[in-house]
Parts: sequence; C-alpha cells; structure tokens
Amino acid sequence: MNRNKVLDTVSEMPQEFEVENLIERLLFIQSVEEGLEQSKAGNILSIDEAKNQLSKWLQ
Repeated sequence: MNRNKVLDTVSEMPQEFEVENLIERLLFIQSVEEGLEQSKAGNILSIDEAKNQLSKWLQ
C-alpha cells in the first residue's frame, strides 16, 4: 500500500472517527489488494480444491 492510498482512505473517513476503524479499513484494503495480486499471479484454488482444504482444516 502506498502513502497516497492511506491519505485517500483517511480523507474518506468522517470528520470524527476512531483510530481502530481506520486501521481496520486499511488492513481490509491491504488484504483485498494482496488477494487481487495473488489472483493475477495465478495463485488461486478451484472451488473443489478450496472445499478439500477447508474440510481438512475443520477436522
């Protein structure tokens, strides 16, 4: 994430806000951006692969 993205996010916040809300929003944006980059790089699972991994984790 770059400084401009952080500044844009701060400017989109209401005049009064909790710092925790800003941090949560920045972490969410970072997670989405990382997921999009992984998708572009081909680091994805099919639905069946995801279900298989999830079933292993939930045992």
